[in-house]
Amino acid sequence: MFPNVALGWGRSVLVGLAIVALSGGLSAAAMVLVLRYAKRMRLVQAPNGRSSHRSPTPAGGGIGIAGGATLAALFVAAGQSWPTVWIIGFGLLLAGVGLWDDISPQPAALRLGAQLAAVAGTLALVFSPFALANAFGLGIVPDPVLLAALSLVLVYWINLFNFMDGIDGLAGSEAVFLLMAPVVLALLDGFGVASTPFYWWVLATATATAVFLAFNWQPARIFMGDAGSLFLGFVTAIFGLIELVGGWISPWELAILPACFFTDATVTLVRRAAQGEALMTAHRRHAYQRLARRFDSHRRVTLGVTAVNVAWLLPLAVVAHLRPEFGPELAALAYLPLVVAVVLAGAGRSEHA
Repeated sequence: MFPNVALGWGRSVLVGLAIVALSGGLSAAAMVLVLRYAKRMRLVQAPNGRSSHRSPTPAGGGIGIAGGATLAALFVAAGQSWPTVWIIGFGLLLAGVGLWDDISPQPAALRLGAQLAAVAGTLALVFSPFALANAFGLGIVPDPVLLAALSLVLVYWINLFNFMDGIDGLAGSEAVFLLMAPVVLALLDGFGVASTPFYWWVLATATATAVFLAFNWQPARIFMGDAGSLFLGFVTAIFGLIELVGGWISPWELAILPACFFTDATVTLVRRAAQGEALMTAHRRHAYQRLARRFDSHRRVTLGVTAVNVAWLLPLAVVAHLRPEFGPELAALAYLPLVVAVVLAGAGRSEHA
């Protein structure tokens, strides 16, 4: 099921484009329906002291993202193998739990349990531990140790992505970048990625997300909600592992691309922990939230993060792709300025500091 596998229908650009168009259309239709029936579905979020918006806004955009991505995945599953079905199932599980939480807040234990089940199940049923260890260059590692460690990292990423979904356009634009950047890197090797079903799955997922982004750009008419953030956190992580095992990207490229989100969320978490705070409580102290208030603009912050992704992180990943021997140094170069920047922006600092 990995990305270098090509099937007959996958070689047809017209079929691929049709899948992408259908996924985008389904996403758009879902946005329109949610906007129309949001009150009836109990999906309208009222602003509060911890939010960054100022008026009640529907939060069901994740339905369209998950729907569009799943439509494309079904085409892949129809001509390929069971692993694709597992990814679909676990992704929809998280989208469903997130939607339930959007409608009526659920205990953190339920959300975390669903994430652990989805991640551990996908790693066990979709990936070969040997292939994962080899892709990460780890040599011989006991399978339970590898799967447990990766499960923790992926669950952390899913929660991190959810934490970073707090201003208009930010999580959607980050997801589109993380979905498309590995494709750009793979094209450097001339893999013929467009002949693979996986390529069109990724492109359709990015298109469904981009359609949502058009509705979510400041001033947002709709939020992705937990249904979208949990789904995209899961999908971007699993796609990244597929691309790693398939040889599209290296571990260092995989580490470089999400540096903006990893840095802001982790620095914020560490500083709050150092202050003895309850880490599960809602807050508005990420660097991106502070900057949005300072500039009185979500758009400027989202465009700034996008600029860092495209003008800083992607070129570093390209160099790491072409010169893999410098991967560790390039990863350090990617993160160090971002750590300094988010600290200076006040990530995790007390509201009264």
